[in-house]
Amino acid sequence: VQLQASGGGLVQAGGSLRLSCAASGTIFSMNVMGWYRQAPGKQRELVATITRGGSTNYADSVKGRFTISRDNNKKNTVYLQMNSLKPEDTGVYYCQSVRDVYVYWGQGTLVTVSS
Repeated sequence: VQLQASGGGLVQAGGSLRLSCAASGTIFSMNVMGWYRQAPGKQRELVATITRGGSTNYADSVKGRFTISRDNNKKNTVYLQMNSLKPEDTGVYYCQSVRDVYVYWGQGTLVTVSS
């Protein structure tokens, strides 16, 4: 399974970005897909996840600003709409997918929020 993430970039504080992630190489639907991020000098942390049934989970720091969704027309494709971005949202964002006991990671996409 390969995960391809895209959509990162440089944005001013208060701006928006949308990240996309598509999993390929499997005919099975992923049970959970999500986004994690890693800021410079910090550990990787959960941003948001969504289950195959559509249940979502968010880090407290992004609730009300970020929205995770799955594409109903494209299997194993997930988006992260990021609004009202803050400088502390800066980091490398990694897509993750889970099926059964298998966990897959994408290569990461850099998000930089300038103040």
